[in-house]
Amino acid sequence: MNKNTTAMLATLALLAAAPVALAQPPGPVKAREPRTDAPPIKPYKVILVGDSTTAVGSGWGSAFCDHHVKSSVACLNLGRGGRSTRSYRAEGSWDIALAEAKVSGYAATYVLIQFAHNDQSSKGERWTDLSTEFPANLKRFVDDVRAAGAQPVLLTPLTRREFAKGQLKNTLDVWSDEVRKVAEQTKTPLVDLNKSSARIVQKLGPVDSMKLAQAEPIEAEVEAAKAGTTLPPRAAEEARQPDVPTTETGPRGQQVRKFDYTHVGDAGAQVFSKLVADDLAAAVPGLRSQLVP
Repeated sequence: MNKNTTAMLATLALLAAAPVALAQPPGPVKAREPRTDAPPIKPYKVILVGDSTTAVGSGWGSAFCDHHVKSSVACLNLGRGGRSTRSYRAEGSWDIALAEAKVSGYAATYVLIQFAHNDQSSKGERWTDLSTEFPANLKRFVDDVRAAGAQPVLLTPLTRREFAKGQLKNTLDVWSDEVRKVAEQTKTPLVDLNKSSARIVQKLGPVDSMKLAQAEPIEAEVEAAKAGTTLPPRAAEEARQPDVPTTETGPRGQQVRKFDYTHVGDAGAQVFSKLVADDLAAAVPGLRSQLVP
């Protein structure tokens, strides 16, 4: 063994025997504070339950979770397109939401519930009776959430943006009345999104409110809106934007994006999610510290 090899081995042996020092961060060496443990976290949880006007890609829910809660809030959007108070439970989505509501470890869990758009549908799996079945389903949701140890919050449905002679046609107003009644009867906090969103949309008017949609309107729709009365929504196949290109190894899913007077794009989601945050803070004081304007 030559002298260089012997010297290197001796150096390595000395290094191995030396006490191990904790690595210092890059930059100037600073004195470290004595080591302590982080205090226990007290996170909150907010679960969004509803139809497409809440759901990812077509509603206000994702913008709410992205921009209006602190990092101490686990915000879960379980909105599903095309669901009513009947079909959301029948398909099993409500069971999933309740399982999330039962998870322990949170200072408080809130379940925000918004339906009606598809309850007024004519499709067999969706529709419910306005005066009997719809309020009964809402009451059952409220009871289930409380039994799970969480706190329910009812929301009246986001307004559609259809106009006649310059006036908003709020076809969800009577459904909103039923939500308000259930909230009062069950002593459940209420976010009156229908009222606040209708006020904003009426102020914008038939033309400017088109900017809240998922896609651009066609010229005929714009011209009708300028005259004060919006055209009936086009069939989904006609109004839908082209699918996003995919690759062989990349994501394959597609979100339906189209121009209509119900669903919202990024601009609409920002407008309406702020309304929800502001009204939620007023309705649930215990959440104010966790919500962001």
